Amino acid sequence: MSADDEPPDDEAFHPLGESWQDDLEELLDDTEYDTELGMEMGRDAMRVTKGELSEEEFHERYHEDVMAEFGEDERPIARSDDADGDKEGIGSTLLQLTDGDESRREMLKKAGAGLGFASLGWGAVDQQEPEPEPAVEDAGEVQDADEGTQWGMTIDLEHCDGCLACVTACNQEHGWDQGANWMYVLAYEDGQVESPDPDSVDVEPGECSQNDAVHDFNYLVRPCQHCTDAPCEKVCPTTARHTRDEGGLVLTDYEVCIGCRYCQVACPYGVNYFQWDDPNVDREELDPERIYDERGRPVSRRAPRGVMSKCVFDPTRQDGKAGEELIGTSACEQACPPNVIQFGDKNNPASDPERYADEPARSRTIINLFTALPSPNSVESSLEGVDGELDAVVDAVDELTVGLIALAKAVDLTQEEYEEEPPPGDSLPDKEQTVLDVVNAIENAGVDLESEEGIREIGLSPEQFEGPTQDVQVANPEEVAYELFEDYVDAPEVEFELLADIGTNPNVTYLGHQPGPEAHQVPGPVSYDDVGLLDKRQNALDDETVGLGFRDA
Repeated sequence: MSADDEPPDDEAFHPLGESWQDDLEELLDDTEYDTELGMEMGRDAMRVTKGELSEEEFHERYHEDVMAEFGEDERPIARSDDADGDKEGIGSTLLQLTDGDESRREMLKKAGAGLGFASLGWGAVDQQEPEPEPAVEDAGEVQDADEGTQWGMTIDLEHCDGCLACVTACNQEHGWDQGANWMYVLAYEDGQVESPDPDSVDVEPGECSQNDAVHDFNYLVRPCQHCTDAPCEKVCPTTARHTRDEGGLVLTDYEVCIGCRYCQVACPYGVNYFQWDDPNVDREELDPERIYDERGRPVSRRAPRGVMSKCVFDPTRQDGKAGEELIGTSACEQACPPNVIQFGDKNNPASDPERYADEPARSRTIINLFTALPSPNSVESSLEGVDGELDAVVDAVDELTVGLIALAKAVDLTQEEYEEEPPPGDSLPDKEQTVLDVVNAIENAGVDLESEEGIREIGLSPEQFEGPTQDVQVANPEEVAYELFEDYVDAPEVEFELLADIGTNPNVTYLGHQPGPEAHQVPGPVSYDDVGLLDKRQNALDDETVGLGFRDA
Protein backbone atom coordinates (compact mmCIF):
# COMPACT_ATOMS: atom_id res chain seq x y z
CA MET A 1 0.00 0.00 0.00
CA SER A 2 1.46 3.32 -1.04
CA ALA A 3 1.62 6.47 1.04
CA ASP A 4 -0.94 7.97 -1.34
CA ASP A 5 -3.50 5.53 0.06
CA GLU A 6 -3.12 6.86 3.59
CA PRO A 7 -5.87 9.21 4.85
CA PRO A 8 -4.69 12.71 5.76
CA ASP A 9 -3.60 12.93 9.40
CA ASP A 10 -5.66 16.06 9.99
CA GLU A 11 -8.86 14.55 8.61
CA ALA A 12 -11.38 13.26 11.15
CA PHE A 13 -11.83 9.52 10.67
CA HIS A 14 -14.47 8.87 13.31
CA PRO A 15 -18.11 8.76 12.12
CA LEU A 16 -19.18 10.69 15.22
CA GLY A 17 -17.20 13.68 14.02
CA GLU A 18 -14.15 15.75 14.87
CA SER A 19 -15.39 16.87 18.30
CA TRP A 20 -15.99 13.27 19.38
CA GLN A 21 -12.61 12.25 18.03
CA ASP A 22 -10.88 15.05 19.94
CA ASP A 23 -12.63 13.95 23.14
CA LEU A 24 -11.39 10.39 22.61
CA GLU A 25 -7.85 11.63 22.16
CA GLU A 26 -8.06 13.55 25.43
CA LEU A 27 -9.41 10.46 27.18
CA LEU A 28 -6.48 8.36 25.95
CA ASP A 29 -4.11 11.01 27.27
CA ASP A 30 -5.41 10.14 30.76
CA THR A 31 -4.26 6.53 30.43
CA GLU A 32 -0.76 5.11 30.72
CA TYR A 33 -0.86 3.86 27.14
CA ASP A 34 0.24 5.37 23.83
CA THR A 35 -2.41 7.85 22.66
CA GLU A 36 -1.09 8.19 19.11
CA LEU A 37 -1.01 4.41 18.67
CA GLY A 38 -4.59 4.06 19.89
CA MET A 39 -5.89 6.77 17.55
CA GLU A 40 -4.06 5.37 14.52
CA MET A 41 -5.22 1.82 15.21
CA GLY A 42 -8.81 3.01 15.63
CA ARG A 43 -8.63 4.79 12.29
CA ASP A 44 -7.21 1.79 10.46
CA ALA A 45 -9.56 -0.70 12.13
CA MET A 46 -12.43 1.19 10.54
CA ARG A 47 -10.57 1.15 7.23
CA VAL A 48 -10.45 -2.65 7.48
CA THR A 49 -14.24 -2.87 7.86
CA LYS A 50 -14.63 -0.53 4.88
CA GLY A 51 -12.47 -2.78 2.72
CA GLU A 52 -9.69 -0.22 2.36
CA LEU A 53 -7.13 -2.27 4.29
CA SER A 54 -6.77 -6.02 4.69
CA GLU A 55 -6.76 -7.82 8.02
CA GLU A 56 -3.21 -9.05 7.46
CA GLU A 57 -1.91 -5.61 6.51
CA PHE A 58 -3.54 -4.13 9.59
CA HIS A 59 -2.04 -6.77 11.87
CA GLU A 60 1.41 -6.47 10.36
CA ARG A 61 1.39 -2.67 10.40
CA TYR A 62 0.93 -2.47 14.18
CA HIS A 63 2.39 -5.75 15.44
CA GLU A 64 5.74 -4.38 16.57
CA ASP A 65 4.22 -1.27 18.15
CA VAL A 66 1.62 -3.35 20.02
CA MET A 67 4.30 -5.73 21.27
CA ALA A 68 6.43 -2.80 22.42
CA GLU A 69 3.54 -1.08 24.18
CA PHE A 70 1.74 -4.07 25.72
CA GLY A 71 4.22 -6.95 25.63
CA GLU A 72 1.71 -9.08 23.74
CA ASP A 73 -0.36 -9.01 20.56
CA GLU A 74 -3.37 -11.31 20.69
CA ARG A 75 -5.39 -9.49 18.04
CA PRO A 76 -7.41 -11.81 15.75
CA ILE A 77 -6.38 -12.02 12.12
CA ALA A 78 -7.42 -13.84 8.96
CA ARG A 79 -4.39 -15.82 7.79
CA SER A 80 -3.56 -17.83 4.67
CA ASP A 81 -2.77 -21.13 6.39
CA ASP A 82 -3.24 -23.75 3.69
CA ALA A 83 -2.21 -24.43 0.13
CA ASP A 84 -5.59 -23.47 -1.27
CA GLY A 85 -5.35 -20.01 0.27
CA ASP A 86 -8.36 -20.51 2.52
CA LYS A 87 -8.57 -17.98 5.32
CA GLU A 88 -9.12 -18.78 8.93
CA GLY A 89 -9.51 -16.58 11.99
CA ILE A 90 -11.92 -14.40 13.87
CA GLY A 91 -11.09 -11.39 11.74
CA SER A 92 -12.63 -12.83 8.59
CA THR A 93 -16.25 -11.92 9.18
CA LEU A 94 -17.65 -10.58 5.92
CA LEU A 95 -21.24 -11.51 5.15
CA GLN A 96 -21.97 -13.57 2.06
CA LEU A 97 -24.07 -11.83 -0.56
CA THR A 98 -26.70 -13.92 -2.32
CA ASP A 99 -28.29 -13.51 -5.73
CA GLY A 100 -31.98 -13.68 -6.46
CA ASP A 101 -35.09 -11.57 -6.45
CA GLU A 102 -35.12 -8.67 -4.06
CA SER A 103 -37.79 -8.85 -1.39
CA ARG A 104 -39.78 -5.87 -0.17
CA ARG A 105 -37.68 -5.98 2.98
CA GLU A 106 -34.41 -5.75 1.01
CA MET A 107 -35.72 -2.78 -0.97
CA LEU A 108 -36.65 -1.01 2.26
CA LYS A 109 -33.26 -1.80 3.73
CA LYS A 110 -31.52 -0.23 0.75
CA ALA A 111 -33.70 2.85 1.03
CA GLY A 112 -32.69 3.31 4.65
CA ALA A 113 -29.05 2.28 4.33
CA GLY A 114 -28.57 4.67 1.43
CA LEU A 115 -28.95 7.58 3.82
CA GLY A 116 -25.84 6.42 5.65
CA PHE A 117 -24.63 7.75 8.98
CA ALA A 118 -24.74 11.30 7.69
CA SER A 119 -28.43 11.20 8.57
CA LEU A 120 -27.43 10.96 12.23
CA GLY A 121 -24.90 13.74 12.02
CA TRP A 122 -22.17 11.07 12.21
CA GLY A 123 -20.01 12.39 9.41
CA ALA A 124 -20.79 14.41 6.33
CA VAL A 125 -21.62 12.08 3.44
CA ASP A 126 -23.07 13.37 0.20
CA GLN A 127 -26.36 11.76 -0.80
CA GLN A 128 -25.22 10.23 -4.08
CA GLU A 129 -24.30 6.91 -5.62
CA PRO A 130 -21.49 5.38 -3.54
CA GLU A 131 -18.16 4.80 -5.21
CA PRO A 132 -17.08 1.16 -5.64
CA GLU A 133 -15.16 -0.16 -2.67
CA PRO A 134 -11.40 -0.42 -3.24
CA ALA A 135 -10.18 -3.89 -4.01
CA VAL A 136 -8.38 -5.53 -1.11
CA GLU A 137 -6.01 -8.41 -1.61
CA ASP A 138 -6.18 -11.35 0.79
CA ALA A 139 -9.26 -10.01 2.56
CA GLY A 140 -10.23 -13.48 3.71
CA GLU A 141 -12.76 -16.09 2.71
CA VAL A 142 -16.38 -15.01 2.98
CA GLN A 143 -18.13 -16.93 5.72
CA ASP A 144 -21.64 -18.29 5.67
CA ALA A 145 -23.78 -15.72 7.48
CA ASP A 146 -26.53 -18.28 8.15
CA GLU A 147 -24.35 -20.72 10.07
CA GLY A 148 -25.30 -20.95 13.72
CA THR A 149 -27.15 -18.46 15.90
CA GLN A 150 -26.63 -14.71 15.62
CA TRP A 151 -28.32 -12.81 18.43
CA GLY A 152 -29.65 -9.41 17.40
CA MET A 153 -32.57 -7.01 17.46
CA THR A 154 -35.20 -5.36 15.34
CA ILE A 155 -36.33 -2.05 16.89
CA ASP A 156 -39.54 -0.33 15.73
CA LEU A 157 -38.89 3.38 16.24
CA GLU A 158 -42.35 4.37 15.00
CA HIS A 159 -44.05 2.79 18.01
CA CYS A 160 -41.50 3.64 20.72
CA ASP A 161 -43.08 5.79 23.45
CA GLY A 162 -39.90 7.07 25.12
CA CYS A 163 -40.77 5.58 28.51
CA LEU A 164 -37.12 4.54 29.25
CA ALA A 165 -38.30 1.19 30.64
CA CYS A 166 -35.62 -0.55 28.57
CA VAL A 167 -32.85 1.59 30.09
CA THR A 168 -34.17 1.06 33.61
CA ALA A 169 -34.43 -2.72 33.12
CA CYS A 170 -30.90 -2.89 31.73
CA ASN A 171 -29.57 -1.05 34.77
CA GLN A 172 -31.48 -3.29 37.18
CA GLU A 173 -30.24 -6.42 35.40
CA HIS A 174 -26.57 -5.47 35.08
CA GLY A 175 -25.90 -2.89 37.80
CA TRP A 176 -23.84 -0.42 35.75
CA ASP A 177 -23.16 2.99 37.24
CA GLN A 178 -25.83 5.53 36.43
CA GLY A 179 -24.87 7.61 33.44
CA ALA A 180 -22.65 4.90 31.94
CA ASN A 181 -25.80 3.70 30.21
CA TRP A 182 -25.60 0.59 28.08
CA MET A 183 -28.71 1.73 26.20
CA TYR A 184 -30.08 5.15 25.37
CA VAL A 185 -33.47 6.33 24.14
CA LEU A 186 -33.10 9.74 22.51
CA ALA A 187 -35.78 12.15 21.35
CA TYR A 188 -34.65 14.33 18.48
CA GLU A 189 -35.50 16.90 15.82
CA ASP A 190 -33.74 17.16 12.47
CA GLY A 191 -35.28 20.09 10.60
CA GLN A 192 -37.71 17.81 8.80
CA VAL A 193 -39.43 16.31 11.84
CA GLU A 194 -40.08 17.96 15.18
CA SER A 195 -40.77 16.66 18.67
CA PRO A 196 -43.22 18.34 21.07
CA ASP A 197 -42.26 20.42 24.07
CA PRO A 198 -42.19 17.81 26.86
CA ASP A 199 -43.93 20.28 29.19
CA SER A 200 -46.96 20.09 26.90
CA VAL A 201 -47.23 16.33 27.45
CA ASP A 202 -48.59 15.31 30.83
CA VAL A 203 -47.24 11.81 31.37
CA GLU A 204 -45.97 9.90 34.38
CA PRO A 205 -43.19 7.31 34.08
CA GLY A 206 -44.78 3.94 33.43
CA GLU A 207 -47.90 5.48 31.90
CA CYS A 208 -46.53 6.40 28.48
CA SER A 209 -48.54 3.73 26.69
CA GLN A 210 -51.77 5.35 27.88
CA ASN A 211 -50.87 8.72 26.33
CA ASP A 212 -51.00 8.99 22.54
CA ALA A 213 -49.06 12.28 22.64
CA VAL A 214 -45.79 10.48 23.39
CA HIS A 215 -45.83 9.08 19.86
CA ASP A 216 -45.49 12.60 18.47
CA PHE A 217 -41.84 12.50 19.57
CA ASN A 218 -39.17 11.10 17.28
CA TYR A 219 -36.89 8.54 18.94
CA LEU A 220 -33.67 6.67 18.39
CA VAL A 221 -32.94 3.65 20.61
CA ARG A 222 -29.22 2.92 20.80
CA PRO A 223 -27.75 -0.29 22.27
CA CYS A 224 -24.46 -1.85 21.17
CA GLN A 225 -24.84 -3.08 17.59
CA HIS A 226 -22.87 -6.33 18.17
CA CYS A 227 -21.23 -5.97 14.77
CA THR A 228 -20.39 -9.05 12.77
CA ASP A 229 -17.16 -7.30 11.77
CA ALA A 230 -16.44 -5.25 14.90
CA PRO A 231 -13.60 -2.69 14.65
CA CYS A 232 -13.35 -2.56 18.45
CA GLU A 233 -12.24 -6.20 18.47
CA LYS A 234 -9.48 -5.57 15.94
CA VAL A 235 -7.56 -3.16 18.18
CA CYS A 236 -7.67 -5.06 21.48
CA PRO A 237 -4.16 -6.34 22.31
CA THR A 238 -5.32 -8.93 24.86
CA THR A 239 -8.50 -10.55 23.38
CA ALA A 240 -10.49 -8.96 26.20
CA ARG A 241 -12.79 -7.54 23.50
CA HIS A 242 -13.83 -10.48 21.38
CA THR A 243 -16.67 -12.02 19.41
CA ARG A 244 -18.02 -15.14 21.05
CA ASP A 245 -18.62 -18.06 18.71
CA GLU A 246 -21.89 -18.93 20.47
CA GLY A 247 -24.43 -16.38 19.27
CA GLY A 248 -21.96 -13.94 17.71
CA LEU A 249 -21.96 -11.67 20.78
CA VAL A 250 -19.28 -8.98 21.02
CA LEU A 251 -18.10 -9.13 24.65
CA THR A 252 -15.40 -7.92 27.05
CA ASP A 253 -13.57 -10.30 29.37
CA TYR A 254 -13.30 -8.21 32.54
CA GLU A 255 -10.36 -10.23 33.86
CA VAL A 256 -8.33 -9.77 30.68
CA CYS A 257 -9.15 -6.12 29.90
CA ILE A 258 -6.28 -3.76 30.79
CA GLY A 259 -8.29 -0.56 30.28
CA CYS A 260 -6.28 0.83 27.35
CA ARG A 261 -9.56 2.18 25.87
CA TYR A 262 -8.47 1.52 22.29
CA CYS A 263 -11.80 -0.23 21.71
CA GLN A 264 -13.56 3.01 22.64
CA VAL A 265 -11.69 4.81 19.86
CA ALA A 266 -12.38 2.09 17.27
CA CYS A 267 -16.13 1.81 17.98
CA PRO A 268 -18.02 3.79 15.29
CA TYR A 269 -21.17 3.92 17.47
CA GLY A 270 -19.84 5.38 20.73
CA VAL A 271 -21.20 2.63 22.98
CA ASN A 272 -18.15 1.84 25.18
CA TYR A 273 -17.75 3.03 28.76
CA PHE A 274 -14.74 3.05 31.06
CA GLN A 275 -15.24 2.29 34.74
CA TRP A 276 -13.27 5.09 36.40
CA ASP A 277 -13.95 4.40 40.06
CA ASP A 278 -15.12 1.49 42.15
CA PRO A 279 -18.58 0.46 40.88
CA ASN A 280 -21.66 1.56 42.79
CA VAL A 281 -22.77 -2.08 43.00
CA ASP A 282 -20.37 -4.22 45.08
CA ARG A 283 -19.16 -7.54 43.72
CA GLU A 284 -20.83 -9.31 46.66
CA GLU A 285 -24.22 -8.09 45.39
CA LEU A 286 -23.74 -9.79 42.02
CA ASP A 287 -24.72 -13.40 41.37
CA PRO A 288 -21.52 -15.12 40.13
CA GLU A 289 -23.61 -17.33 37.87
CA ARG A 290 -24.73 -14.19 36.05
CA ILE A 291 -21.20 -12.82 35.60
CA TYR A 292 -19.47 -15.80 33.99
CA ASP A 293 -20.73 -17.25 30.73
CA GLU A 294 -20.61 -20.93 29.80
CA ARG A 295 -16.90 -20.64 28.94
CA GLY A 296 -16.10 -19.38 32.42
CA ARG A 297 -15.23 -15.89 31.20
CA PRO A 298 -16.56 -12.86 33.19
CA VAL A 299 -18.41 -10.94 30.48
CA SER A 300 -21.70 -9.81 32.06
CA ARG A 301 -22.92 -7.34 34.70
CA ARG A 302 -21.15 -4.08 35.52
CA ALA A 303 -17.42 -3.86 34.95
CA PRO A 304 -14.80 -3.68 37.71
CA ARG A 305 -12.72 -0.56 38.16
CA GLY A 306 -10.38 0.26 35.26
CA VAL A 307 -12.23 -1.93 32.77
CA MET A 308 -14.35 -1.26 29.66
CA SER A 309 -18.02 -2.22 29.50
CA LYS A 310 -21.00 -1.98 27.17
CA CYS A 311 -24.31 -3.64 26.24
CA VAL A 312 -23.79 -7.42 26.12
CA PHE A 313 -27.16 -8.93 25.01
CA ASP A 314 -26.79 -10.91 28.25
CA PRO A 315 -24.78 -14.05 27.39
CA THR A 316 -25.62 -15.69 30.73
CA ARG A 317 -29.31 -15.55 29.80
CA GLN A 318 -28.53 -17.09 26.42
CA ASP A 319 -26.49 -19.81 28.15
CA GLY A 320 -29.48 -20.76 30.33
CA LYS A 321 -27.92 -19.65 33.61
CA ALA A 322 -30.96 -17.51 34.38
CA GLY A 323 -33.32 -20.38 33.58
CA GLU A 324 -34.32 -22.01 30.31
CA GLU A 325 -37.32 -19.72 30.02
CA LEU A 326 -35.02 -16.70 29.59
CA ILE A 327 -32.91 -18.14 26.77
CA GLY A 328 -33.42 -15.95 23.72
CA THR A 329 -34.56 -12.93 25.73
CA SER A 330 -33.08 -9.67 26.98
CA ALA A 331 -34.08 -7.48 29.89
CA CYS A 332 -34.74 -4.47 27.66
CA GLU A 333 -36.99 -6.46 25.36
CA GLN A 334 -39.06 -7.91 28.19
CA ALA A 335 -39.47 -4.52 29.88
CA CYS A 336 -40.65 -2.65 26.75
CA PRO A 337 -44.39 -1.89 27.17
CA PRO A 338 -45.11 -1.28 23.46
CA ASN A 339 -43.01 -4.28 22.38
CA VAL A 340 -40.86 -2.30 19.97
CA ILE A 341 -37.69 -4.27 20.82
CA GLN A 342 -37.64 -7.70 19.22
CA PHE A 343 -34.63 -9.79 20.31
CA GLY A 344 -33.69 -13.16 18.86
CA ASP A 345 -31.73 -15.15 16.32
CA LYS A 346 -31.15 -13.02 13.23
CA ASN A 347 -30.14 -16.12 11.25
CA ASN A 348 -33.54 -17.77 11.79
CA PRO A 349 -36.36 -16.46 9.52
CA ALA A 350 -38.90 -17.70 12.09
CA SER A 351 -37.44 -15.58 14.91
CA ASP A 352 -39.14 -12.51 16.38
CA PRO A 353 -36.72 -9.92 14.95
CA GLU A 354 -36.85 -11.45 11.47
CA ARG A 355 -40.63 -11.91 11.43
CA TYR A 356 -41.11 -8.35 12.61
CA ALA A 357 -38.69 -6.90 10.05
CA ASP A 358 -40.23 -8.91 7.21
CA GLU A 359 -43.84 -7.97 8.01
CA PRO A 360 -43.93 -5.05 10.47
CA ALA A 361 -47.62 -4.23 9.86
CA ARG A 362 -48.75 -7.82 10.42
CA SER A 363 -46.49 -8.28 13.45
CA ARG A 364 -47.62 -5.02 15.04
CA THR A 365 -51.26 -6.00 14.39
CA ILE A 366 -50.69 -9.31 16.21
CA ILE A 367 -49.15 -7.48 19.18
CA ASN A 368 -52.07 -5.05 19.34
CA LEU A 369 -54.69 -7.78 18.93
CA PHE A 370 -53.10 -9.83 21.69
CA THR A 371 -54.01 -6.96 24.04
CA ALA A 372 -57.26 -5.80 22.42
CA LEU A 373 -59.00 -9.16 22.02
CA PRO A 374 -60.66 -11.01 24.89
CA SER A 375 -58.94 -14.27 25.77
CA PRO A 376 -59.86 -17.43 23.83
CA ASN A 377 -61.31 -18.99 27.00
CA SER A 378 -63.43 -15.89 27.62
CA VAL A 379 -64.73 -15.97 24.06
CA GLU A 380 -65.49 -19.67 24.28
CA SER A 381 -67.38 -19.39 27.57
CA SER A 382 -69.30 -16.30 26.45
CA LEU A 383 -70.51 -18.04 23.29
CA GLU A 384 -71.97 -21.13 24.94
CA GLY A 385 -75.52 -21.46 23.69
CA VAL A 386 -75.29 -18.33 21.51
CA ASP A 387 -76.77 -18.40 18.01
CA GLY A 388 -73.92 -18.65 15.48
CA GLU A 389 -74.76 -15.36 13.80
CA LEU A 390 -72.08 -12.68 13.60
CA ASP A 391 -74.16 -9.98 15.27
CA ALA A 392 -75.16 -12.31 18.11
CA VAL A 393 -71.53 -13.25 18.73
CA VAL A 394 -70.43 -9.61 18.86
CA ASP A 395 -73.25 -8.79 21.28
CA ALA A 396 -72.37 -11.73 23.52
CA VAL A 397 -68.63 -11.04 23.92
CA ASP A 398 -67.45 -7.86 25.61
CA GLU A 399 -64.78 -5.88 23.72
CA LEU A 400 -65.35 -7.89 20.53
CA THR A 401 -66.19 -6.01 17.33
CA VAL A 402 -66.59 -6.97 13.68
CA GLY A 403 -63.44 -4.97 12.94
CA LEU A 404 -61.39 -6.96 15.45
CA ILE A 405 -62.78 -10.22 14.08
CA ALA A 406 -61.79 -9.13 10.57
CA LEU A 407 -58.25 -8.35 11.70
CA ALA A 408 -57.98 -11.66 13.58
CA LYS A 409 -59.22 -13.55 10.53
CA ALA A 410 -56.73 -11.57 8.42
CA VAL A 411 -53.97 -12.95 10.64
CA ASP A 412 -55.40 -16.42 10.04
CA LEU A 413 -55.45 -15.93 6.26
CA THR A 414 -51.84 -14.78 6.13
CA GLN A 415 -50.20 -17.48 8.23
CA GLU A 416 -46.73 -18.41 7.00
CA GLU A 417 -45.26 -21.85 7.34
CA TYR A 418 -41.58 -21.70 8.33
CA GLU A 419 -39.16 -24.53 7.76
CA GLU A 420 -37.38 -23.52 10.96
CA GLU A 421 -38.74 -23.75 14.46
CA PRO A 422 -39.04 -20.44 16.36
CA PRO A 423 -36.04 -19.95 18.66
CA PRO A 424 -36.52 -20.15 22.43
CA GLY A 425 -37.71 -16.97 24.08
CA ASP A 426 -39.71 -15.71 21.10
CA SER A 427 -43.11 -14.25 21.89
CA LEU A 428 -44.63 -13.43 18.48
CA PRO A 429 -45.56 -17.07 17.71
CA ASP A 430 -47.43 -17.38 21.03
CA LYS A 431 -49.23 -14.07 20.52
CA GLU A 432 -50.21 -15.14 17.01
CA GLN A 433 -51.50 -18.47 18.28
CA THR A 434 -53.65 -16.65 20.84
CA VAL A 435 -55.22 -14.59 18.05
CA LEU A 436 -55.82 -17.76 16.02
CA ASP A 437 -57.41 -19.44 19.05
CA VAL A 438 -59.90 -16.56 19.26
CA VAL A 439 -60.76 -17.11 15.57
CA ASN A 440 -61.22 -20.83 16.22
CA ALA A 441 -63.48 -20.15 19.21
CA ILE A 442 -65.67 -17.89 17.08
CA GLU A 443 -65.82 -20.41 14.23
CA ASN A 444 -66.57 -23.25 16.65
CA ALA A 445 -69.57 -21.25 17.84
CA GLY A 446 -71.00 -21.52 14.32
CA VAL A 447 -69.85 -18.27 12.71
CA ASP A 448 -68.87 -18.84 9.09
CA LEU A 449 -65.50 -17.18 8.48
CA GLU A 450 -64.36 -19.53 5.71
CA SER A 451 -66.82 -19.18 2.85
CA GLU A 452 -66.97 -16.32 0.38
CA GLU A 453 -70.17 -15.15 2.07
CA GLY A 454 -68.55 -15.26 5.52
CA ILE A 455 -65.52 -13.35 4.30
CA ARG A 456 -67.81 -10.77 2.77
CA GLU A 457 -69.73 -10.35 6.04
CA ILE A 458 -66.61 -9.24 7.94
CA GLY A 459 -65.37 -6.99 5.13
CA LEU A 460 -62.50 -9.07 3.73
CA SER A 461 -63.98 -9.45 0.25
CA PRO A 462 -61.87 -7.68 -2.41
CA GLU A 463 -64.79 -6.09 -4.25
CA GLN A 464 -66.09 -4.39 -1.11
CA PHE A 465 -62.74 -3.32 0.29
CA GLU A 466 -62.14 0.43 0.47
CA GLY A 467 -58.48 1.04 1.12
CA PRO A 468 -56.85 4.16 2.55
CA THR A 469 -56.07 5.32 -1.00
CA GLN A 470 -58.22 5.21 -4.09
CA ASP A 471 -55.65 3.37 -6.20
CA VAL A 472 -55.40 0.28 -3.97
CA GLN A 473 -55.96 -2.84 -6.07
CA VAL A 474 -56.61 -6.12 -4.29
CA ALA A 475 -57.41 -9.44 -5.90
CA ASN A 476 -58.10 -11.79 -2.98
CA PRO A 477 -58.85 -11.81 0.75
CA GLU A 478 -55.15 -12.29 1.58
CA GLU A 479 -54.28 -9.02 -0.15
CA VAL A 480 -57.17 -7.33 1.66
CA ALA A 481 -55.70 -8.68 4.90
CA TYR A 482 -52.35 -6.98 4.32
CA GLU A 483 -54.07 -3.72 3.42
CA LEU A 484 -56.05 -3.95 6.67
CA PHE A 485 -52.83 -4.38 8.64
CA GLU A 486 -51.27 -1.32 7.00
CA ASP A 487 -54.39 0.75 7.64
CA TYR A 488 -54.73 -0.46 11.24
CA VAL A 489 -51.26 0.19 12.65
CA ASP A 490 -49.55 2.79 10.43
CA ALA A 491 -46.49 0.57 10.18
CA PRO A 492 -42.99 1.92 9.47
CA GLU A 493 -42.04 1.96 5.80
CA VAL A 494 -38.25 2.27 6.07
CA GLU A 495 -35.73 -0.26 7.33
CA PHE A 496 -32.14 0.76 8.00
CA GLU A 497 -28.97 -0.16 9.84
CA LEU A 498 -26.66 2.33 11.52
CA LEU A 499 -23.45 2.85 9.57
CA ALA A 500 -24.56 0.39 6.92
CA ASP A 501 -21.97 1.86 4.56
CA ILE A 502 -18.95 1.28 6.81
CA GLY A 503 -18.97 -2.51 6.62
CA THR A 504 -19.41 -3.38 10.29
CA ASN A 505 -22.52 -5.47 9.55
CA PRO A 506 -24.43 -4.46 12.68
CA ASN A 507 -26.95 -6.90 14.13
CA VAL A 508 -29.53 -4.30 15.11
CA THR A 509 -32.14 -3.44 12.48
CA TYR A 510 -34.21 -0.26 12.77
CA LEU A 511 -37.70 0.34 11.39
CA GLY A 512 -39.10 3.85 11.09
CA HIS A 513 -37.95 7.38 10.43
CA GLN A 514 -34.20 7.76 10.08
CA PRO A 515 -32.87 11.02 11.55
CA GLY A 516 -31.59 13.51 9.01
CA PRO A 517 -28.16 15.21 8.91
CA GLU A 518 -29.31 18.10 11.10
CA ALA A 519 -30.60 15.84 13.88
CA HIS A 520 -30.10 17.07 17.42
CA GLN A 521 -31.27 15.70 20.72
CA VAL A 522 -34.18 17.31 22.53
CA PRO A 523 -35.89 16.47 25.86
CA GLY A 524 -38.23 13.51 25.67
CA PRO A 525 -41.54 12.91 27.46
CA VAL A 526 -39.76 11.09 30.31
CA SER A 527 -36.38 12.29 31.58
CA TYR A 528 -33.68 10.09 33.07
CA ASP A 529 -34.20 11.86 36.40
CA ASP A 530 -37.88 10.82 36.27
CA VAL A 531 -36.88 7.14 36.38
CA GLY A 532 -34.05 7.52 38.89
CA LEU A 533 -31.23 7.41 36.35
CA LEU A 534 -28.63 9.90 35.21
CA ASP A 535 -27.68 11.22 31.82
CA LYS A 536 -24.38 12.68 32.96
CA ARG A 537 -22.42 11.63 29.89
CA GLN A 538 -24.60 14.02 27.92
CA ASN A 539 -23.75 16.84 30.32
CA ALA A 540 -20.04 15.98 30.16
CA LEU A 541 -19.79 16.37 26.41
CA ASP A 542 -19.49 19.80 24.81
CA ASP A 543 -21.91 18.97 22.03
CA GLU A 544 -24.31 17.11 24.38
CA THR A 545 -24.40 14.09 22.16
CA VAL A 546 -24.71 11.19 24.61
CA GLY A 547 -22.26 9.50 22.29
CA LEU A 548 -24.46 10.00 19.23
CA GLY A 549 -22.89 12.87 17.37
CA PHE A 550 -26.14 14.84 17.58
CA ARG A 551 -25.61 18.57 17.30
CA ASP A 552 -26.09 20.69 20.40
CA ALA A 553 -29.77 21.50 20.88
